[in-house]
Formats: sequence, structure tokens, C-alpha cells
Amino acid sequence: MMIVVCNSTPLIALSRIGKLELLREYFSEVYIPQEVYDEVVTRGSGLSGAKEVKSVDWIKVEMVTNEIAVDSLCTTLDRGESEAIVLAREKNALLILDDGDGRRIARSLGIKITGTIGILLLAAEDGRLDLKRSIDDLMSAGFRLSKKEYGKIVSGAMGG
Repeated sequence: MMIVVCNSTPLIALSRIGKLELLREYFSEVYIPQEVYDEVVTRGSGLSGAKEVKSVDWIKVEMVTNEIAVDSLCTTLDRGESEAIVLAREKNALLILDDGDGRRIARSLGIKITGTIGILLLAAEDGRLDLKRSIDDLMSAGFRLSKKEYGKIVSGAMGG
């Protein structure tokens, strides 16, 4: 089982469709930086993910040690993403991140990445959920995915 660091978007997206528990099922430890906790729970109070993230004991809030790295990433990314990237690097963890710019930067730093869809694909392969239905739920909850990406994911999962 591996350690993961998660950014706020996947936490919120998975909470919206009632699938946050998948993180606990697939990863031994789930960490979020302080800023992600603040975005989801404190400033996001009353919104999707706030109650879920606050109430589970398996999501651990961890402080980032390299603040300088965070500040330099903040020129391009928001603080939550920046902290998530730095924390993933510090813990040598898989990073769960959806934002394109963030993913590019994390990759350039040699960090392994997946996203909300990646988690759903994993669960679908294990027969734990209906991928198309879960992605449809995600999209109706406001998750952005192009028609092309959607088609690729859904047909790929159906073995097409």
C-alpha cells in the first residue's frame, strides 16, 4: 500500500459523489497539507467535502517543511496545490491532483501523479463501481472533462 498526498479538488469531487472512502481503501496513508485542509474544511465550511474530510481520522494534516519551495511554486499555482506538490515530494508519495498546470509541474519534479478519474478507474477495474455512472455523477456535480477525454475514458474502460 502506498502513501498519497491529496489536493483539495479530488477530495471535494470524491465527496460530492460519495466516493471519498475509496482513498482509504486503496492507500495506507492519506496526507493533506494545512492549506488544503483550510481550503476544504475551514473556508469550504458547509460545502462538499468539508464535513467528510473533517470527520474522518484517516486523512492526516501534515505541515510542509520546505516553505521556500512552496513560495516559488505559488508564482504559478495556488497555495494548496503548491503545498500538496511539495509535501508529496517530501514524503515521496503519490500525488492526487487534477489541475493541468499543477500536474505538469509535479511531473517535472519527478512526482508520481494520479487524479480523481484515476482513482475511479482503479475502483472500476476492481469492480467496485460503475465507471460511466461515477463519471456522469462527477460531471453533473461540476467536474470538468472534455467530451474527447470522457469518450476516451469510458470507451477505454469498456475495453474499446
